[in-house]
Amino acid sequence: MQELSAFEQTAVWAVLGVAIFGIAYAFVLRAQILAQDKGTARMQEVWGFIKDGANAYLSRQFRTIAILIAVLTFVLAASVFIIPPTREAVEHFGSEQAATLWVAIGRAVAFLMGSLFSYAVGFVGMNVAVEGNVRVAAASRKGYNPALQVAYKSGSVTGMLTVGLGLLGGTLIFMVYGIAAPDALLGFGFGGSLIALFMRVGGGIYTKAADVGADLVGKVEAGIPEDDPRNAAVIADLVGDNVGDCAGMAADVFESFEVTLVSALILGLVLGDAVVGTLGDGQYDLRFIVFPLVLRAIGVIASVVGNSVVSTDEKRRNAMAAMNRGFYVAAFLCLVGFAAFTAVYMVDPTTGAIDWRPFLATIAGLALAVALDKLTEYFTSTHFNPVKETSKASKTGAATNILAGLALGMESSVWAILVICASILTSIAIFAGYSTDPAVTLTAVLYGVSLTGIGMLTLTGNTISMDSFGPISDNANGIGEMAGLDKNARNVMDDLDAVGNTTKAVTKGIAIGSAVIAAVALYGSYLADVSKVQEQIGVPLEQQLRTIGINVAMPTVFIGLLIGGAVPFLFSSLTIRAVQRAASQIVNEVRRQFKIPGIMEGTVTPDYARAVSISTVAAQKELISLGLIAVMVPILVGFLLGVEALGSFLAGIILSGQLMAVFQANAGGAWDNAKKYIEEGNFGGKHSDPHKAAVVGDTVGDPLKDTAGPALNPMIKVINLVALIIAPIVVTIPSGSPGVIFAMVICAIALAWAIWQSKREAPSMTAETTAPATTARGV
Repeated sequence: MQELSAFEQTAVWAVLGVAIFGIAYAFVLRAQILAQDKGTARMQEVWGFIKDGANAYLSRQFRTIAILIAVLTFVLAASVFIIPPTREAVEHFGSEQAATLWVAIGRAVAFLMGSLFSYAVGFVGMNVAVEGNVRVAAASRKGYNPALQVAYKSGSVTGMLTVGLGLLGGTLIFMVYGIAAPDALLGFGFGGSLIALFMRVGGGIYTKAADVGADLVGKVEAGIPEDDPRNAAVIADLVGDNVGDCAGMAADVFESFEVTLVSALILGLVLGDAVVGTLGDGQYDLRFIVFPLVLRAIGVIASVVGNSVVSTDEKRRNAMAAMNRGFYVAAFLCLVGFAAFTAVYMVDPTTGAIDWRPFLATIAGLALAVALDKLTEYFTSTHFNPVKETSKASKTGAATNILAGLALGMESSVWAILVICASILTSIAIFAGYSTDPAVTLTAVLYGVSLTGIGMLTLTGNTISMDSFGPISDNANGIGEMAGLDKNARNVMDDLDAVGNTTKAVTKGIAIGSAVIAAVALYGSYLADVSKVQEQIGVPLEQQLRTIGINVAMPTVFIGLLIGGAVPFLFSSLTIRAVQRAASQIVNEVRRQFKIPGIMEGTVTPDYARAVSISTVAAQKELISLGLIAVMVPILVGFLLGVEALGSFLAGIILSGQLMAVFQANAGGAWDNAKKYIEEGNFGGKHSDPHKAAVVGDTVGDPLKDTAGPALNPMIKVINLVALIIAPIVVTIPSGSPGVIFAMVICAIALAWAIWQSKREAPSMTAETTAPATTARGV
């Protein structure tokens, strides 16, 4: 950290200490959860089924993706030798040879670290959620607040681990690499994003295949309750809540947390480099790099305080109000902390005046999180008209229910994108006139957008706690029903489960919004990095990308835009089709087991393991192929169409990806809560024709809101990071060279294989599922 002042070095060491504190606090909470009562023998038996299934799934998933991680680690290390290191890396390490070596090692190690950190967040968070669900069910027998405390603290473990590991990785890389950190940080962000993609896709396919199959046969055909132990898919459904909503969501927000920090540091370095002429040759204004690191640390401390005040009592019984109180307390502490640090540190070295612009951009991020929170709640909560109207549409059948949900989702995506546009316009207004050089002003605006993402995800500790609260409460409710707990305990869990449905929908809105903001910030990093390489190889300023921009009137550039807009549709198609294929197998399996004598009478235990196995195999099949699509498409576009077309490709994928993600998430959330609104006794209640129609709508929405929509978040960022990594190579190596042509042929073959693999039918399980149905096996 030789480039830093004594005060800045102290601040960075403090940030490292806060990161370690956040991780330690997560494990303290974990110990408190494990000390709680696990309930009756029957509760623990059901819990054991869930725990075994979840651990088996994630272990198999890791074995599936480990080879790809190893290959990409080697490729990232080797790719650095293709192009010369950046000027900052040479200055930091003293020579071109040393810079080449250290950047190669750093990017590969950072990629591996980002991958393992992302997986650890998902794996540990899921395990604590599994440990917590049975303890929530047990605590519900004591009262409302004890159950709320266990559920929320279980989610807080995941939240604090997310912010702790994310901050630890970014800080360690900066401490070692200094002004050369962006090279290694790209690897860190790429690793986190790629694992998040796998966790989101795999977990989403698993959970929705089981959920759709269980609902269609159990609720609609057999007319039995949601978590009835006679349903063979019910354990797979409960396992899916953990591997999809806990592990998948944690990894998703972790990589958004990473990527916004990566883009802020990259753009902060470029912005600091712009004042070289003021400070002297070879010097940088590092305020713009240290500032986001310290903001993250303040957010960790605020999240700890906010989470500690989440509680209610037996009279109020308002879990949502308690969690909102914790969120707003943390937001207020962040506001005060950000303002204090800005006043002390963000002082212009030439004028001595305090620069409040980065602070204002960060506060805009906090406001964006609140706005998306309220917008998502409006379109997905049972308290507002959109969901009530969708429920009412169920009176005339499943078709009108589905039409109402589609319209709702499409409208909500428009309002969400307008909110994001407003946040970007805010950054433009804040940094308008930053410099007489338009390129520097553009960099400042994009840096402001990255700070908006920093502000939006400052309270990730609270956000993830609220999100994990949902599946933990859902699992607890399922365990309570299968274990036959008393009415008072069931009432507590029913209420917590209902609140959890809202928190899951709200946090999905924040996750999608943060993904788009992170992608826009990465887009700015792309323009800055390409221009930096063009400058190194002697391209005149008037011909650099940051000067000429991206001209979509050029045919090849417009083609890139069209391909970018199409990719989210391809991704959504493949993931939804995967859910449909797996759900069909689950439906057939549950129907088969219902015919076994004793199953419907409750005297024979269903073969839960069979449904778990079907969902697991279906989820694993898609991982490598979808990962290859995300990696190979930007490589092909970049080398075949050029760096400008690659930029327009990123613009297309950000736009259509955001619209598709919000549409699918909100439509699915609305269908889910429309069903629950009817189950509360409206429009005929359970087992009525409107209820059956709403169940059909919910099963249509399930793969949208929990598989296809959320998977677009990491996909957008993986593709942006791949583009950032390959852009210097695209600029420096002629596209017609034999080596490039050969590499593109290999990439095209790999992409064709990936698409073909995703469209293949899953291996038939006929040999086992059509065995003589005389007995049923337990797990």
